[in-house]
Amino acid sequence: MMAFSAGAPSAFAVTQPEADTPLQKDNLQKLSAKSMKKLDNGVQFDLGEYDAYIRVKADDIVKVSILKDGEKEEDSPAIDDSNLKTPKFNVKDGKKEVTISTKEIDVKISKAPFGVKFLDKEGNVINEDYMENGASSGYEDGKPYVFKKTEEDENFYGFGEQSGLDLNKRGDSIGMWNTDAYAYNKDTKYLYTSIPFFMGLKDEKAYGILFDNSYRSYYEMASESDDYYYFYANGGPLTYYFMYGPEIPDVLDKYTDLTGKMDLPAEWTLGLHQSKWGYTADEILNVAKTYREKEIPLDTMHFDIDYMDEYRVFTWNQEYKDALATLKQMEGFHAIAINDPAVKQDENYDIYNEGTEKDFWAKNPDGSNFIGPVWPGDSAFPDFSKEEVREWWATKHNVLFDAGIDGIWNDMNEPAVFLDDEKHNHTLPLDTYFGPEDDKQLHTEYHNLYGHDEAEATYNAWEMYKPGERPFVLTRDMFAGSQRYAALWTGDNVSNWEHLAMSLPMNMNIGLSGVSFVGNDIGGFAQRPDAELFARWIQVGAFLPFSRVHYDSDAKAEVKQGQEPWAFGEEVEAISKKYIEMRYQLLPYLYNAFQNSAEEGAPVQQPLVYHFQEDEKTYNISDQFMFGDSLMLAPVVKQGQTSREVYLPEGETWVDYWTKEEFEGGQTITVDAPLEHMPIFAMKDSIIPTREVQQYTDQNELKNLVLDTYLEDKASYDFYEDDGKSLDHRSGEFNETNFTLKRRGNWVVFTQKALTSKYDSSLETVTLKLNGEEKPKKVRSAFKRYKEVASMDELNNNTQSYFFDEEAKTLYVNVPASERKKVLIRY
Repeated sequence: MMAFSAGAPSAFAVTQPEADTPLQKDNLQKLSAKSMKKLDNGVQFDLGEYDAYIRVKADDIVKVSILKDGEKEEDSPAIDDSNLKTPKFNVKDGKKEVTISTKEIDVKISKAPFGVKFLDKEGNVINEDYMENGASSGYEDGKPYVFKKTEEDENFYGFGEQSGLDLNKRGDSIGMWNTDAYAYNKDTKYLYTSIPFFMGLKDEKAYGILFDNSYRSYYEMASESDDYYYFYANGGPLTYYFMYGPEIPDVLDKYTDLTGKMDLPAEWTLGLHQSKWGYTADEILNVAKTYREKEIPLDTMHFDIDYMDEYRVFTWNQEYKDALATLKQMEGFHAIAINDPAVKQDENYDIYNEGTEKDFWAKNPDGSNFIGPVWPGDSAFPDFSKEEVREWWATKHNVLFDAGIDGIWNDMNEPAVFLDDEKHNHTLPLDTYFGPEDDKQLHTEYHNLYGHDEAEATYNAWEMYKPGERPFVLTRDMFAGSQRYAALWTGDNVSNWEHLAMSLPMNMNIGLSGVSFVGNDIGGFAQRPDAELFARWIQVGAFLPFSRVHYDSDAKAEVKQGQEPWAFGEEVEAISKKYIEMRYQLLPYLYNAFQNSAEEGAPVQQPLVYHFQEDEKTYNISDQFMFGDSLMLAPVVKQGQTSREVYLPEGETWVDYWTKEEFEGGQTITVDAPLEHMPIFAMKDSIIPTREVQQYTDQNELKNLVLDTYLEDKASYDFYEDDGKSLDHRSGEFNETNFTLKRRGNWVVFTQKALTSKYDSSLETVTLKLNGEEKPKKVRSAFKRYKEVASMDELNNNTQSYFFDEEAKTLYVNVPASERKKVLIRY
């Protein structure tokens, strides 16, 4: 193993699989319709050797397929559209074109040459095939392709996990082939995750396209011409789904209706996570204890591959198993264990023997089991395309759960193989196959689906062993729809400023691809950060949807430098503590943002364009983001910078979170940003629910909810609450309460109204925190006058009281959670 491990880093240098397969544009098909037939859910065209299907999935979702005559239409595992029902639609058959009309859009299909155009109900073209070469879509030597017309001002977002420093992907050449891209950079084309979905934004209207093809695929997004873009794949079907917004949030809602919504996560998963490849068993415990001693909040310690018995999956090194038992006896700690798909080839290993006996491995072309080297040495790879293999894999997790593990971290599931010749390219050969002998699926087709199916198998382990408990699966490898099963981290990033800057547009585009639960290794995985870089990274990291410090083995680092908050000295420790505490204070707000993701597919880390698509200046802002719907962050991502420009989107008033100074939107301002300071702005007329700081997420029951309010005219918030851990919310056991504050002349009126009340909440009081106010003359509810008190301590001990902080110009009002009458604040 020593010699093998020493050679492994050279394998990690691969960031490009075999050479790209270009589309030969002089070999494109010119397809024309010979006849048309109406179907129950759309229309079918006879194109000679091919059939085209235009199927209406919803009023604003249409499926387009061109398949060989007689070929069966099949969806990839990305699709989970059981909730979609075909709406009423009309079909008009004209001489040159067929028009399908729904309540939301019109689809015009040109017969000769064949082409598709989507229009809104006002007749504006949303998206259309590029017809100039008479070959808008078809197959070029087996490669499915689609050409689309574009305008110079059209912008593109999504595409899952992509490198680069820009949010807007117009002009980019993008590839999708899941790749173990250790220490990737801004120019790396192929990363760990492939999500073949993107959005176009044209004339302030948004649409989405999902290219439902799992083969290696390519996207030339106006990279060759300002007149067109196109996408194609190395094989497989020509099938894509079109969905219309016109708002970006609408597109995401529809995309996740099509591919599945994420689960509402357990609250503990939203706390801070700490991890390192190479922690000893004692170090795991000492790091956990140090967090508690220093009163820096932390929920979860991760167990990397060191915990296994010689890297055999579903085994334990006894020292780590004992450390886990000790950790779980400590107050408030959860634990997550890494898991790799590669199963060591070892006749004394029951997992390998059982998988071999049951014929569960990926196979070579001659039918023998593929064996390739990974961490355990020569290994077999489970064939997750088979349902029985996924079920079998799920059953093995009792080894981890019984020891006390709470979540599973799937790594190396591109799948990675430590062979980098032309045949392997750091993964299984393309002619390796999966599935039964009579229905083989070559690796060239299945590669991008491997981690998706493994995530499903892992997710299903909870139903077997932890029924009623919310699963937590973290994965490095995804496909469209994987948000149903797992959270994502962006792989082996690097401790440098480029990666910190790149993480922002990367996460935002992943969020715009339906994956809200995303994060990056805080501080960087490969190499080591200095104090300044770590301080800036922890400021951002405290606001990532998935927030984890994780770093590389000391054996590969030039300098042995820890990446715990205290490892860089007292100044950085204080900065880390400040921002981590902010995360825990904002947990009610963060949890509600995730509830919105589960309901509507909304990202948690949002690009400004998500909210402000009418403001063209937001279209490529890559170094600011919205954290939820009300807070805008402008982190420093450049070395040595102590001030920065911040764009404030138009149409809103923005409040400096720290100073409470107000600014009108539609302008760029310069703000100070010394090392300890990250600029944050709150949107006026917003309510941000917060709570007291805890050392871990369920340390205390939520008894007092603080509504941090920035009121101009009217602010409203629907606050969601459940037990944060079980599946009871699926059967309706949750509360939803509307909080509203309105300014009426000299009065501010507060109301709380129960929208749903089926959860036994611990909430006793609601504290209004009104920023930027004057001292009131009185506060009352119906005929009950609230008592004025002189301090926050006194306020906390007296319901129906208020305290005005003269220096901060902030009014606090303590309201019983059971109060259903209006609370009136008189100025």
